Amino acid sequence: MKITIKRDYLIQALNEVTRAISARTAIPILTGIKLSINDEGAILTGSDSDISIEAFIPLEKDDEQLITIEKYGSIVLPSRYVTDIVKRLPNETVSIEVTEGFQTLITSGSASFSLNGLDANDYPQLPEIGNAPTMKIPADMLKNLIRQTAFAVSTVEVRPVLTGVNWILKDSTLLSVATDSHRLALRKIIVDLPADSQFNIVIPGKSLTELNKILDDTTEKVEIVVNNNQILFKITDILFYSRLLEGNYPDTTRLIPTSNTTDVEIAAKSLLQAIDRASLLARDNRNNVIKLASTTANEIEISSNSPEVGNVSEELMPVSFAGESILISFNGKYMIDALRVFENQTVKIAFSGSMHQFVIRPVDHEEGNDILQLITPVRTF
Repeated sequence: MKITIKRDYLIQALNEVTRAISARTAIPILTGIKLSINDEGAILTGSDSDISIEAFIPLEKDDEQLITIEKYGSIVLPSRYVTDIVKRLPNETVSIEVTEGFQTLITSGSASFSLNGLDANDYPQLPEIGNAPTMKIPADMLKNLIRQTAFAVSTVEVRPVLTGVNWILKDSTLLSVATDSHRLALRKIIVDLPADSQFNIVIPGKSLTELNKILDDTTEKVEIVVNNNQILFKITDILFYSRLLEGNYPDTTRLIPTSNTTDVEIAAKSLLQAIDRASLLARDNRNNVIKLASTTANEIEISSNSPEVGNVSEELMPVSFAGESILISFNGKYMIDALRVFENQTVKIAFSGSMHQFVIRPVDHEEGNDILQLITPVRTF
């Protein structure tokens, strides 16, 4: 293999595929990046068995020659070194030549590196998706869907299925749900698909978090293909594969209260900032406990107490308050994570007593595009 390639495009592709590579993989060759050259351009691949990312660099783009090919071929190069090397090369172009014994010469200007490569034939094949159901979602909508749910997955492996996000496609509606059993994040969007298209899958939260770093905040459509144990996201010149988690995701609909005793409408940003301030003294507590209480003037008091440090309280005026008085304690971090989802919106918080889950929704939302956050209170006695 022998090519000359534009350095900036190579760096961008290396950065994308490196997201999938783990130093702790049980398969040594997966610590490397596979580089293949064909008639259409260069294909770079990174994988940790759970996530696989393939980035494509065309021979030319916008009438600019990106790759000059002297000899076709493929090689696996150590990701730990090749990305740093290419980033530090002096010229706009990089020459890569594979010689005897997979020795790989990387040159640019007066700089020359020789790396020990590996046989690309030993690199595991990417999953075969086949003719599975396909749907398309605008990148910015998919990015929001992930941002508003994936943070709530479990970070412990006691129940592996809870480390993923449950996607349910039914009746042209995609439901995305994540829970760690202490909180729940839900988002529902309408998708342009036949009503008989359906699936119920669990995507690892880690996979969606990495995918979100690749997605651009544009309306360009992302093609999504699902089969029995894999999901593929097609994003312009990138293919993002993720394995799906096995096991049945719990029925979360039964966790959402159907009635409540107190409704509070309040600006999400103001409440978030007050809880963030109260958390300064609550960080040392095991659950970062914050208290929310209604006052006689129908205001909301946010407070926290640390015996070793001190205490803090702050009163907020909600947009509206209806129902019974409320005194409830919760994990401040969970509440901050939930409120971030709503950005500058006004939210309605529905309480059902001091020891029952409470639900946060936006006051204004489009029909069929539901969003919900649920938090379990902390027992303080």
